[in-house]
Amino acid sequence: MKRKQVGIGNWRLHPQSQWAFQHVRELMPTAAIERTTSTTKPLSTKLADLVNINVESPAGDRSLKKLLTESHTDSLIVLHHGTVVTEWHAPNSNPNNPHILFSISKSITAILAGILEEKGYIDSDNLVADYLPLVKGSVYGNCTVRHLLDMSVALDFEENYTDENSEYVQYRIATGWNPIDQAAPGPGLEAFLYGLKQTDEVHGHRFLYRSPNTDLLGLVLERAAVAPLPELLSRHLWKPMGAETEAYITLDHFGTSRAAGGICVTLHDLARTGQLFLENGQVDGHQVIPSTWIEDTCNNGDQAAWDRGNYKHKLPNGKYRNQWYQTGDCDKSISARGIHGQLLYINPSRSVVIAKLACQPEPLNDAMTASFMSAFEQIAKQLD
Repeated sequence: MKRKQVGIGNWRLHPQSQWAFQHVRELMPTAAIERTTSTTKPLSTKLADLVNINVESPAGDRSLKKLLTESHTDSLIVLHHGTVVTEWHAPNSNPNNPHILFSISKSITAILAGILEEKGYIDSDNLVADYLPLVKGSVYGNCTVRHLLDMSVALDFEENYTDENSEYVQYRIATGWNPIDQAAPGPGLEAFLYGLKQTDEVHGHRFLYRSPNTDLLGLVLERAAVAPLPELLSRHLWKPMGAETEAYITLDHFGTSRAAGGICVTLHDLARTGQLFLENGQVDGHQVIPSTWIEDTCNNGDQAAWDRGNYKHKLPNGKYRNQWYQTGDCDKSISARGIHGQLLYINPSRSVVIAKLACQPEPLNDAMTASFMSAFEQIAKQLD
């Protein structure tokens, strides 16, 4: 795929996505999430041949390598006790290029929220309007930051990735992800969010997966900590974590960060983020993520709201807390997920982290996601 064949009108379509998902900063405005200037410690490696193992999956038994190829996976990495035991890359993949995470961005933004709450910048029980007075009159005028974090805002908005006549198209235009009419560019992301309305339900009643909630969370964090989101991510997470590579985040045409889906990182740094959970939030004895927030994310959440929500069929025994999925398995694993096949799996019981980046043609493929989650569980058991 050549650069001149990819533009803002087709970058999420296959096969253009094979190139675009690793070159997002060449397609739209972005801002750097800077890493530390000091030398970072590379991940230790002790490789094992896992890609050729057979895995059972809802789609049928096959080798992990075949599953990776069939699913248009770009890269996969498996950590066990913090050591790389398997790393695989497709021919089109450059592991040194930051890859877009889509909704795994939500989970990273929520980590920042946990850090900033520990530092006293926000209180998740406060109203969103305490930080963003302009939300008054919108759906967000009477909801709390906790409602944003747990996706329990009664938001009248349809999360439809493929309907070209839905409100989601206008949302993507506002984020800068779809072509903009230069003669009448319309509202940016912030103004779009302030215009959203509430359903006839109350906040907190049920889980409703809605991406605008996280974009608004990003604005809350910026206002509370008085700094742009990429600067906050760099200062409080990327640098203290010891990330190897500068990450970046997409911006709308007014410079607003796309917290819900625009973060782009390398495979190794995504795995590092997962490893922080297993290290109780510490790097070399320094607390980066509050341990209380990790405990909350892995164990708490409103079961009734999840059971009433729109994703129970994906994880019948799961829950959602702080923009992370509790899988409900016997190992108390958690995961972060993004459209087009992005996955981050953390198994605290077996000290396993698995990160997968992909350019899956369709935005959602529940059967394929279930196949990988099953494969990850089998890998974790084999390594234990």
